[in-house]
Amino acid sequence: MLTWVMYDIVQDRIRNKVVKCCEKSGIYRVQYSVWLGELNRTQCKELRTIIEDLINQEQDKVYIFPMCREDFNSCILLGQAFDKALITDELKALLM
Repeated sequence: MLTWVMYDIVQDRIRNKVVKCCEKSGIYRVQYSVWLGELNRTQCKELRTIIEDLINQEQDKVYIFPMCREDFNSCILLGQAFDKALITDELKALLM
């Protein structure tokens, strides 16, 4: 399923670790603190567990939103929406 990951993480060191986790999971950065990609339930759970262990529960905010293709296709993208230089051809194909 398509999965959005969004965060507001206070410490640079922790944020950088979360970035590496997102990259390693195979999702793509569509904005500085927003990632999108295909994750199955197990991958999503693993990513959640890793991030949960890294962040400061009192300060940081992380949102993980699974989304079916039908809902994704009904999304409205305005303006520059996604920075095309930051996403792969595979994700570009999903957006068209």
